[in-house]
Amino acid sequence: MKFYEELESRGLIADVSNPELRDILNNKKIAFYIGYDPTAKSLQIGNLFAIVTMKRFQEAGHKPYVVLGGATGMIGDPSGKSTERVFLTEEIIKENIEAQQKQFKRILKFDGNNPAIMVNNFDWMGKFSFIEFLRDVGKKFRITEMLAKESVKNRIESEVGLSFTEFCYQMLQAYDFRHLALHHDVVLQMGGGDQWGNITAGIEYTRKMDARQVYGLVIPLVTDSHGNKFGKSEGGTAIYLDPEMTSPYQMYQFLLNSEDTTVNKYLKYFTFLSLDEISLLEEKTKNEPHLREAQKVLASEVVKLVHGDEGLNAALKATKIFFGEKIENLKDKDLNAIFKDVPSVELPKLDLKKGIPLLDLLAHTPLFPSKSEARRSVEQKGVYFNNDTCPEMATLINESHLASETCIVLRKGKKNYCVIKFV
Repeated sequence: MKFYEELESRGLIADVSNPELRDILNNKKIAFYIGYDPTAKSLQIGNLFAIVTMKRFQEAGHKPYVVLGGATGMIGDPSGKSTERVFLTEEIIKENIEAQQKQFKRILKFDGNNPAIMVNNFDWMGKFSFIEFLRDVGKKFRITEMLAKESVKNRIESEVGLSFTEFCYQMLQAYDFRHLALHHDVVLQMGGGDQWGNITAGIEYTRKMDARQVYGLVIPLVTDSHGNKFGKSEGGTAIYLDPEMTSPYQMYQFLLNSEDTTVNKYLKYFTFLSLDEISLLEEKTKNEPHLREAQKVLASEVVKLVHGDEGLNAALKATKIFFGEKIENLKDKDLNAIFKDVPSVELPKLDLKKGIPLLDLLAHTPLFPSKSEARRSVEQKGVYFNNDTCPEMATLINESHLASETCIVLRKGKKNYCVIKFV
């Protein structure tokens, strides 16, 4: 299957600016770009779709340019937003860029043959004075055309409205495209479906300035079966690519909970499995949905792509813990990520050094209202330390009983957990 046809088969093309792009992508090797505004320290799993698509293009021989919005990030793209973004300081944007660069380097190839290139649009945008920008860029834009953009119309018609600053955003992105076309021979800009207005503005601006033909391609916005934007857990917490903000285990569980109706689409979007392999998984979902085989493959493939073998192994180990596997030699951050929704108590670390009587320790937790209740549960073998058998009644609990640097995990019965943190 040719490259463009595979993109179509995977459902990766929402729209293109020109049908010529099919022939170009199938028969030539071109430079293309996607822009990312550094509005947070970490990219989210929703951004991952675009990065994976860049990797797909790179592996087909096309050259990726990652444009980090050191300039545009100061303004904020109104596309797909119901309110204006909070303005960030230059210092915060710089920190965000440095953090995001590491995430791109885990997924895209920046050395060897056909390396990806990372650039910051502040390097060329920051040189403009306001007067120069109005004269050299603004002169080529017509208000009627700018008002016709879907992202602008939606905001103007809303109660919030649209600031002049945000209104000008499409001019900044258009200038990016022209600059990259002129200085790096970039002929294609890609992005999510909500970027169509900005991309076509860049195509038109480049044509007016240089009589140069460039192209646009947008990928679908990723949604769940209810049409909600993909990338947040049930509690509304964003799933980040930074392991300090979202652990590999949390990402694995999020993907494992994908619905049967959407998992096949996600496999096409986020993984490099062949279409035949995905079809087999689709059949398993239909015939044996209880096994959740497609969800397990999706979770494993994505976590491995973002966090490597080490991250995937940590996620799988954490998953097994909730099925009763002994908890030992974990890092605090990994243990706390696994048990983030579990009750916890804090006790002085000094007490642990001295040794704490077993029943005293149990009575400090919400699992046992009294020592007598704790004693009864121990005698009935209903208490577990780090998913292992409970020590003898007369045992003094000390540092040898820790599951991580500072934590012990208690379990009462099959599912009632409590983490004791020694501080």
